[in-house]
Amino acid sequence: MSDVQITGKTYDTTLLKRMTKYIKPYKFVFWVSVVLTVLLAAVAPALPMLVEYTLDNYILSDKAEGLNMMLAFMLGLLLLQVGIRYFHTLMTNTLGQSVIRDIRIEVFNHITSLRLKYFDKTPIGRLITRTISDLETISNIFSQGLIQIIGDLLQLFVILIVMFYSDWRLTLVVLIPMPVMIIATYIFKEAMKNAFVDVRKRISQLNTFLQEHISGISIIQYFARQDQEMKKFKSINAKHRNAHVRANWYFSIFFPVLEIIMAIALGLLVWYGSKQVLAHVISPGVVVAFIMYINMIFRPIRELIDKFNTLQMGMVSAERIFAVIDTKDQTPDYGKLQPAELNGDISFKQVWFAYNDRDWVLKDLNFDVKPGQTVALVGATGAGKSSTINILSRFYEINKGEVLLDGKDIKEYQLDYLRRQIGVVLQDVFLFSDSVYNNITLNNPEITRSQVIDAAKQVGAYDFIMRLPDGFDYQVQERGSTLSAGQAQLISFIRALVHDPKILVLDEATASVDTQTELLIQSAIEKLMKGRTSIVIAHRLSTIQKADLIIVLDKGEIVESGSHQELLNMEGAYKKLYDLQFE
Repeated sequence: MSDVQITGKTYDTTLLKRMTKYIKPYKFVFWVSVVLTVLLAAVAPALPMLVEYTLDNYILSDKAEGLNMMLAFMLGLLLLQVGIRYFHTLMTNTLGQSVIRDIRIEVFNHITSLRLKYFDKTPIGRLITRTISDLETISNIFSQGLIQIIGDLLQLFVILIVMFYSDWRLTLVVLIPMPVMIIATYIFKEAMKNAFVDVRKRISQLNTFLQEHISGISIIQYFARQDQEMKKFKSINAKHRNAHVRANWYFSIFFPVLEIIMAIALGLLVWYGSKQVLAHVISPGVVVAFIMYINMIFRPIRELIDKFNTLQMGMVSAERIFAVIDTKDQTPDYGKLQPAELNGDISFKQVWFAYNDRDWVLKDLNFDVKPGQTVALVGATGAGKSSTINILSRFYEINKGEVLLDGKDIKEYQLDYLRRQIGVVLQDVFLFSDSVYNNITLNNPEITRSQVIDAAKQVGAYDFIMRLPDGFDYQVQERGSTLSAGQAQLISFIRALVHDPKILVLDEATASVDTQTELLIQSAIEKLMKGRTSIVIAHRLSTIQKADLIIVLDKGEIVESGSHQELLNMEGAYKKLYDLQFE
């Protein structure tokens, strides 16, 4: 998936409508936030009005006895504003975090439903950026963006009404520099739009690079490529830095311009207001109040610009996140079949498959596996062995032909049901950062501890697990790095056994273990296969000699099939592979 085309709109009605559906479960918090926003705007001009009244009616009139009362009013007003602002901040942030929690869950569920083909072409780091960084930016739309913008606009509106009511001429003088500020704001907004899009793009590239290189750190160290990879990282990091610097550069120009405009407005106020005071047209208290009003006008204007930038950044992130949510790359799941019992009869009939719709990986594949039989697939790397088992579990869809299970097309089975019936043990075992027990059960509550212990004993892994600190509760590090390849493989066998699949797939399951461990698990494999239809992929021909049927693949086609002895007697491709290994 390439980066989606971003419009960078500050306000996008369609996106906002989509996001409002996530607010519905939190209507109470939302409306409390709105009410508190209105209250903040309503009480904003109260302090300057109190100062004006105190100055004109007490200080300039030599009435000292009322000053304490006015001071008490001002302190009370300040405490009221602090209280409202506290709950306003609490409510808006609660709303923002609640919304992104729900969206993050939806994004994660959607990503895990996508077929493997999607991940073949999409960097994992980009998905991490969408799920973490972009979602944090969206939360700001609710906690610092939309509601705050409404509050600042309301405050501006209320203050301007009060100013016009107090003295409309003085208000017009103060607003003389406003057109310059509007033009400057528009230029700034357009510049920031492009800068924000670039910032998000660079963050995505940085996350992708880091995720990939940290995962492959062993290769970098094995081949002493630290310096070369550091040069690449410096280049990507420099682009990330430059994108942020450019965004901050626009801020560094705009805010001084805003300060100059504010200073001009203040200068015009002092000049015109002083003349009006000397002419006894207005009172000094009005001028002092207007000085406070100017600060209260320009502060929300400055914050409005910040909030519009937050809103714009959130829109950029929302477009990216909804682009992931709108990705329709799931495996079609229209099947209804969920029989209580499967026989495990598998048939591949004229199956053609390609990853990119051009280069055929499997060509006219035809074979049958009867219930309880063991079929082995052998052949050179790239012959199509792993592709065969991937399409059986519907991780990839075939282009032509059909795959039958108990005489029914596998597409007629409910997808989760189908995959639960197929137990897979891979060469590259993946273990999560969790306990050994949870890695075996995959948090399935239906699997009991006694089942796990019994399966571990059958596989021959019980003793080594009990030697680990905390036994089955031992915390496996990321990707099972604290266990040997053989130990991890044994855990994967236990995992397959406790899930009790009807069909067993072993993909190079003993390739990563030493000879002693291989001998240990051979008997476990036989127990695992008993009563199950099994498909085995193996390079070690010694592990498949007892298979009921051996299929030799070459460039996606079946070139030979038969039992071990039958294939040796053919003096063909299998015999050559056998001689290469044992001579």
